Amino acid sequence: MARWHGIRVVTFSLGFGPKLVKWTRLGTEYCISIVPLGGYVKLAGESVEDDRTGAPDEFMSQSKWVRFQVYVMGPIMNIALAFVLTVVVLHHGADVPLWQSSPAVIGQIAPGSPAEKAGLQIGDRIVEIAGKPMATWDDVTMSILPKAGREISLTVQRDGRAVATAIVPASQTKYELGDIGVMPKIRPQVATLSPNGPAERAGMKPDDVLVAVDGQVGLTQPKVIDYIRAHPKQMVTFTVERGGADLTIAVTTNNQGPNGAGQIGAQIKPYETKRIEPALPQAITMSATQTWQQSSLILTTLKGLFTRETPVNQLMGPVAIAELSGSAARLGWFDLFAFMSMISLNLGMINLLPIPILDGGHIAILAMEGAARRDFSIKVKERILFAGFALIMLLMVTVIYNDVARLFR
Repeated sequence: MARWHGIRVVTFSLGFGPKLVKWTRLGTEYCISIVPLGGYVKLAGESVEDDRTGAPDEFMSQSKWVRFQVYVMGPIMNIALAFVLTVVVLHHGADVPLWQSSPAVIGQIAPGSPAEKAGLQIGDRIVEIAGKPMATWDDVTMSILPKAGREISLTVQRDGRAVATAIVPASQTKYELGDIGVMPKIRPQVATLSPNGPAERAGMKPDDVLVAVDGQVGLTQPKVIDYIRAHPKQMVTFTVERGGADLTIAVTTNNQGPNGAGQIGAQIKPYETKRIEPALPQAITMSATQTWQQSSLILTTLKGLFTRETPVNQLMGPVAIAELSGSAARLGWFDLFAFMSMISLNLGMINLLPIPILDGGHIAILAMEGAARRDFSIKVKERILFAGFALIMLLMVTVIYNDVARLFR
């Protein structure tokens, strides 16, 4: 955007600090710097330390409207990258768990969990948390995750009546994620079948949902697998749901598992999924919706830092981001793209905050100068930017402390 308006770009850097590699092209120095925590673009005549001549290719020689366009383009590119990566991930297709978009009806309660202590029951439908309506399990999950150790109000629908209670989510994992110990009712599902294996010969098909095994209902995936292994070379009767109808399939297991354990030649998923393979136009629409929803969630989380609803110890810094990036990369390229999309969207939204030193802070100063119909003095701007710098440094110290503390958990 700076080049578009004829502004001279002095430096384009990936990273901060001392420059490791640099080269010059078309009057701009491109470099890779030692601290990989972002990057920057230095424009001619941008800072108070620069020797300004008033030349038309200097940044401060431009109108406020042009400077606004330059400032806003960084966050816009972060958000655009997130949008494009999400389109790529969605268009590739994925198996999406059905329970995530289903009404939050409790199917399992962990013994000794906050839910059990609060008196929640199997069959309760969670309809409200902290005064906000809950339509799906996704809504419930996102409302509880940031609330570890904090009491929240929760309302369930039970036998046609609303039952309100208070509950304190437990802290799980080193990232201190909130959890109340409830799960939806989930049923194992056949993923794939071995060609000419026992299950395929008996008539079982991919996507069959396992309702019962030898008359036992409600078995989880591990229990189904354990039962099959414990019955080598025996007939096991499966009740499966296919196309909304229940079918009975008798499968004679083999004994080709470890130590002669029973097998049926089927890979079984822990829960039901649906395959999403949107066409490109649909993926673009879905990406726009998802980017908007995630942006709203990020703003709510950031607002919670000031209202003390978002725990500061859940903030992540560069160490945690690197660790999670590695985990995503091990799962595959599209998982890594999804993680990159999330990180880029966070950067874009945070950079729009009206905090001096961030692009959003510079935009806010432009807006205040426009409202006052005069430019602020260099001394006033220096004080504003110093306050923003101090706030950002405090944030960096906090997130790095969190990262180091997690290494010892």
